[in-house]
Amino acid sequence: MGESEGRVFLRGIVSEKYALDQIREEQRAAPRVRGNEVVVDDASVAHSGDSKDSKTWWRIGPGDEPFLTQNLQVHFVEIPAGKSNHGHGHQNEAVFYILEGSGYEIHDDQKYPWKQGDVVIVHTDSVHRHFNDGDVKAKALVMKAKSTWMYFGLLQQGRSGPIENEDEYGPREDWSRIWTPGVEDKKKVLSEDDAEWELTPDGWIRHRLNKDIDARAFSVDIYEQKIPVGSRSGKHWHMSDEVLYVISGSGRSLQWDVQHEIAERFYARIKKDPVVAEFNADDTIYVPQNTVHQFENTGDEPLILLSAQNRLIKYLGYDKTEVLEPAPEYEAEHAVGAGA
Repeated sequence: MGESEGRVFLRGIVSEKYALDQIREEQRAAPRVRGNEVVVDDASVAHSGDSKDSKTWWRIGPGDEPFLTQNLQVHFVEIPAGKSNHGHGHQNEAVFYILEGSGYEIHDDQKYPWKQGDVVIVHTDSVHRHFNDGDVKAKALVMKAKSTWMYFGLLQQGRSGPIENEDEYGPREDWSRIWTPGVEDKKKVLSEDDAEWELTPDGWIRHRLNKDIDARAFSVDIYEQKIPVGSRSGKHWHMSDEVLYVISGSGRSLQWDVQHEIAERFYARIKKDPVVAEFNADDTIYVPQNTVHQFENTGDEPLILLSAQNRLIKYLGYDKTEVLEPAPEYEAEHAVGAGA
């Protein structure tokens, strides 16, 4: 982000050609693993939430150079013990994964306690503020599809405060009158106890947020993946891009880029050699749209990943993941079952 350009909320796509291959190649050429040395935005321009005590720094966003994605924006929030950030509101949802500490939210004048391992949802049109009521710092990873709201023109946001030119407007009306009926009854804090580990073709998965979970979030899907020492995930393919945060462990990301071939219909051509990158705890891994990928545990402890995707892509007709090669644990269990 340039110093005098302001914050980029939505990135445009400009090309002198109808085919957009160059834009996609530039995206795929960017490094796909980012560590703590990467701070693409320090929240010094056009951000509303930080107080003199709280701290925000961004890992992935639409203003990044090199650019990865604006389907998901990822940043960290840190609040010292006994402190809070500023109250503010925006139309877009935001999903917090609590990495450290404990505290509570005030959303629309309601209190929601949280602790390490919880998934916390800032719902659409929420006035919210984050509080640390513990004895140690609180740190959260925030994932949101903010640019999608911006594209739809849903950009009413700001700090808590009085309306300007109040005499030009009528009395207050309840904003929630135009929300989907029943939405206020859905869960906003999900604990680890709300989900169970499942052995799937992709390996051990624990779903934390998706359309089948009764939670007040509609734009982001989240799951955790656990890969044993010396093992790997399934090798799979889906259209949506993906951001993974490394909770613990280390490993390798293998990504096979997919090229489109336009003949009498669309065909996919999967590259023979993968893009390979090493990663460690606290890194983020980016998987571009329409990419075959797999993860290997190369460390000496279980590898735990947190995956986030923009759910809205699935409503465009891409709600399927194709497993090309199952995880070893799944393959072994089903081979035993078949033999029995």
